[in-house]
Amino acid sequence: MATSQIEKVREFLTCVICHELYTDPCTLRCDHTFCRKCVTKFIQTRPDTVQSKTIPCSFCRQDTKVPHPSRPVEEWAGQIKPSIIIQGLIDTLGAEGDEPETSSTCCRICQQIGETTPGVLWCPECEVALCDRCVKTHRVSPMSQNHDLCDLSSRSKGRRRVKCTEHKSSNVEFHCKDCQKPACQTCCIIYHRACKTVVTIESMKPEMKTVLLEKRFGMGKKLEVGSKKVEMKNEKLQNSSRITELTVQNIKSICQTAINKIKQKETQLMDELNHITQTYAGQLRSGVKLDEIEMQMYRQHCEFIDQALVSDCEMDLYDAYQAWESGAVELGDVRDTDTADTRRIDDIRFAPDTANVQHILDDLQLGKIDVTYQDEGTCLPSPVRVDVIDGKMADDKKQPSLTDVTVLVVDGIQTVVVTDQVNKCVKSLYTRNNQPCHSRLPLDDSPHGVTQLKEKQVMAAVPGSRQIVTVEVTPDLVLLSTITTSKEYYSLAVLCPSSLAAGHGYGLVMVTAFLTSWIWRDTC
Repeated sequence: MATSQIEKVREFLTCVICHELYTDPCTLRCDHTFCRKCVTKFIQTRPDTVQSKTIPCSFCRQDTKVPHPSRPVEEWAGQIKPSIIIQGLIDTLGAEGDEPETSSTCCRICQQIGETTPGVLWCPECEVALCDRCVKTHRVSPMSQNHDLCDLSSRSKGRRRVKCTEHKSSNVEFHCKDCQKPACQTCCIIYHRACKTVVTIESMKPEMKTVLLEKRFGMGKKLEVGSKKVEMKNEKLQNSSRITELTVQNIKSICQTAINKIKQKETQLMDELNHITQTYAGQLRSGVKLDEIEMQMYRQHCEFIDQALVSDCEMDLYDAYQAWESGAVELGDVRDTDTADTRRIDDIRFAPDTANVQHILDDLQLGKIDVTYQDEGTCLPSPVRVDVIDGKMADDKKQPSLTDVTVLVVDGIQTVVVTDQVNKCVKSLYTRNNQPCHSRLPLDDSPHGVTQLKEKQVMAAVPGSRQIVTVEVTPDLVLLSTITTSKEYYSLAVLCPSSLAAGHGYGLVMVTAFLTSWIWRDTC
């Protein structure tokens, strides 16, 4: 494999975190590959990943879920599947790249004339290895005398050079702030000759680092807010599932109660029908029995009469005749006496009240499901606490009593300015280079209200000494001026650059201050 091809493959197989060839490579869900040890170190620098139970990609910030988050954080990267293909390429590069790697340590200039001389230094600008003899020539050459040489072992960690897209032989080393474009030396001469602010990219490193740190801090805050919002929504989702289960149980319970009431009514109707049916059957059976007795007695009398008729004895006829005349044969009076006290059932029918039952079912109200909707146009999302700043400082003699607060953005740094009534001072709290910082401005008396006057200035009311002080925020605090007033003002609010509103203990008072000439005039 050619040396140039090996270098290209080596770039493809280099971890963007440690800038070395992959060691035990593993690929995240976003298809970006890193060394497994680098992933573990990156996780340890991000405490928010422990809460989200995910592994963020250091390149694109996309999250990868941890299969077993209950295991120690040091073992999370070990749960990611290894990248077998990339490991195979690394092994192949190790087998095929021994000779080119050895040749890359030789002086490149000597190789061009057919000599093999061990290199001693590496030029990141030219990306070549140089021997002792060629180093001297390299340092006196006008084109390369300003190149910084480094040890061969540090060549992979040298500064990355970017070629100009228009002038292929020149590196991008400058930045035009007027055009907001990168440029090489030739571009500066041709296109940016009239521009006023053309600086080297090297000189912009502190500024770029500061801006990136501030951006990183802001994005970190947004990530925290987003993470808390997602956590809150997940909690709402879980609560919604629990509430749904309870609601289903309540609906089933009240429906079952209604069903039980209907079944109770059914049982009552069935019991009533059974009682009436048994009474009716008993009356019918009693009537049948009386009829059978009556028929039996009629048979006996018929036989008695028949015997008298066939007898030749006139006394037998006379006895039969006397029995009929005396009414001994009639049983109707006995039947009527036995059933006089009992109402006889003639028929049994069920008349369903279908219309009334249907009306009751239609009007049956088992309950109501209420839904509250969030109006995106008028309702704001629920506030989420992002950070807590301790207002106590080393020079405080007592526990702080922070009376008022205002927030400024000074040179891209978010600065919180508060008044401490107990410790008689104004404080500024901010974060720089991911480190919490603060400043303290002592006053003669206790300050109360504070308001922003200009981009880097605030005004604070000191009612005890009847003063209003103007403070510059850099974001450290610097006292600019003091105005003496005729009243004790506790709160301030800037209305426009030339006037402000102030309030004292007896009501809100509108006052006018000519801030440019510092002439104070009470209008109350």
